[in-house]
Amino acid sequence: MFSLFTILNSFVLYMPFLYFPEDKTEYIPAAISMSVFIFAAILTFVLIKKVSKKQESKTKHLEDQIKQENKEKHL
Repeated sequence: MFSLFTILNSFVLYMPFLYFPEDKTEYIPAAISMSVFIFAAILTFVLIKKVSKKQESKTKHLEDQIKQENKEKHL
């Protein structure tokens, strides 16, 4: 039987599309671009939360206004 280690080892060995550079400075542009995209993702998430909070506030205000109008109608 094949062990898990041999299966994983053969899986890694037969992946010629993977590239691990000897010169580790080649990782710097990738790290910079990844940092930019992570920052943009966090910024987008915060912006979406802020807009959502604002819409929630408007909806709550509108709901209170409608409840008040219905209350006045029934009196």
